[in-house]
Amino acid sequence: MSDDILGLAGKVALVTGGGAGIGRATVELFARAGMRVAVAEIDTARAAEVRGALAAAGSDALVVEADVRAEDDVRRLMAEVEGRFGRLDVLVNNVGDYLGYKKPFEQSTEQEWNELYAVNLLHMFRVTRAAIPLLRRAGGGSIVNVSTIEAFRGIPLTVVYAAFKAAITGFTQSLAVELGRDGIRVNAVAPETTNSAQIVATARVPPENRDHIARWFPIGRFGEGADTAGAVLFLASERLSGWVTGSTIPVDGGALAAGAWMRLADGGFTHLPIIVADGYTPRPEAR
Repeated sequence: MSDDILGLAGKVALVTGGGAGIGRATVELFARAGMRVAVAEIDTARAAEVRGALAAAGSDALVVEADVRAEDDVRRLMAEVEGRFGRLDVLVNNVGDYLGYKKPFEQSTEQEWNELYAVNLLHMFRVTRAAIPLLRRAGGGSIVNVSTIEAFRGIPLTVVYAAFKAAITGFTQSLAVELGRDGIRVNAVAPETTNSAQIVATARVPPENRDHIARWFPIGRFGEGADTAGAVLFLASERLSGWVTGSTIPVDGGALAAGAWMRLADGGFTHLPIIVADGYTPRPEAR
């Protein structure tokens, strides 16, 4: 961006899981806003790809291969960020996954619970705790936690995943109160189903049902990484959201507001099921 209307030029942001999907879209948008960007990415190929893209764009960037679930990796990550930039202004806790566990709760295992905890909540605690001293030293900043719309409604077959995402809301609100006097704002974004490295939503809908996509969401489509990245950029900017903290922005095409209401082909609405499919579950015959 040619003029720094967001007040972000030269600021330093760290994005976890920044090699693909929402994280990658956020990294690229931050770079366009003139920010210096640090990326934590567990996948070697994705790390190399985002490193090359940022270098080609002339961005001042640091890409660290790290598993943010591991305490030693988090310490190393923060040391590299501090060594390279000497400060941190924005932290985006983007990592999260349901790990492919879709089953009734009674069939879930404690090992699965622990794995879901590590990738959806524990890493957020560890990275945030390690980042707070750098944010405080910079005179304040913004923490943005990526949650999901499933934190605000019931979802079957991924009960434990949803429970940890709901916990992000309490973490966000309480930390915002605790850190407010340090000038550190803490917020979250909650995307609905978004085309990403984890979920290619449109292709999973049976072709004969794809005309329903425009009816499932008031805005009429699945999300894209750029949709959530835009909300994150807003929360990163002190100029735009300097009096916003402890809040969660749904990035859901209006799905939460609509509840069970969907548009019919004739332009009317219904709150009753119109097709027998959830639209997201992989079907072997569709691969």
